[in-house]
Amino acid sequence: MSTNDLYTEPPAAPGWDVPMAGYARLSWEYDDGRDRLLALYAKGKDKQWDAVRRIDWDLEVDPGNVLGLPDESMAIYGTRHWDRLGPANIAELRRHSASWQFSQFLHGEQGAMICAAKIVETVPDLDAKFYAATQTMDEARHAELYARFLHEKIGLLYPINSQLQALLADTLRDSRWDMPYLGMQVLIEGLALAAFGLLRDATTKPLPKQILAYVMQDEARHVAFGRMALRDYYRQLTAAELAEREEFVIEGSYLMRDRLRGDEIWENFGISRAEVKEMTSHSAYNRAFRSLLFSRLVPCVRDIGLWSERLSQAYADMGVLDCARADLEALMRTDEEIAEKLDAERFAAEEAARASEVAQVIADGAAG
Repeated sequence: MSTNDLYTEPPAAPGWDVPMAGYARLSWEYDDGRDRLLALYAKGKDKQWDAVRRIDWDLEVDPGNVLGLPDESMAIYGTRHWDRLGPANIAELRRHSASWQFSQFLHGEQGAMICAAKIVETVPDLDAKFYAATQTMDEARHAELYARFLHEKIGLLYPINSQLQALLADTLRDSRWDMPYLGMQVLIEGLALAAFGLLRDATTKPLPKQILAYVMQDEARHVAFGRMALRDYYRQLTAAELAEREEFVIEGSYLMRDRLRGDEIWENFGISRAEVKEMTSHSAYNRAFRSLLFSRLVPCVRDIGLWSERLSQAYADMGVLDCARADLEALMRTDEEIAEKLDAERFAAEEAARASEVAQVIADGAAG
């Protein structure tokens, strides 16, 4: 089935042509480069994996309960809209909600693939080009598996969210080589990484847990790459140049915050955007969720050296300033450990099953 047939509202065009600016840069410095970045590159090569083989695609998914989250996770829970839906429509709402989330993950991953490829072209240092090449492959794999999950397990897609599209356009159109890092590695992926983590830890369903855990293992490296490159570079910039980038971060953060409501979902159920904005602003669950979603982004912005009074005030206004104290290194270690533990548990179960089969064959042979 064509992807176009699965969209809630088919895109106006089969693709999106984004004019890009900047230069492709070749480096004649083939020295060793920065040890930290080359170590990350080595890890990126070592950690490549096949989405067809590593994911257990035989696991069943209920489209009406993809993630197994509590009713309170729905923005309209406890309102008159929830009461009038009934069980069948609530199941369909859950399907749309999961479709919207994973559709944005999918579109974001394709955007990340393009941004990583642009970094390979434009970044002046060869060690950064090396790592960005591994990230381009990672992002292709993520887009592949999210597309398969949406096609085979949910059967419904949403077009790219307007706020995500706007930030992606701003990122790609900027000619400065550091902007794909800032727009994608820090803003879009920083927020996505937190969203992946929240869903990974909350879901009670094994297939989405696998997908999210394995993607996060890659994404943690990508955010570390952006931090390393930008932290080194931003130490060299003038106050005016830093102010320009802080303004970009502020505008991008507001765009990412506003897209979290998923306005497109609710419109398909006859609920206006104004009503959803009001409901989400008063929902304790959604306020907590929104705050946690900035747990990776805010400390990363601070770490790379963009932390003016104006920027910190913007995060205070959003209610996420406390996220600046989050320990990014500890969070990334946890991402690695969860993926490795999941692998160990799955492979141990498979080994036990094979051992049981062999024992049964032996027993049947002895009995015969």
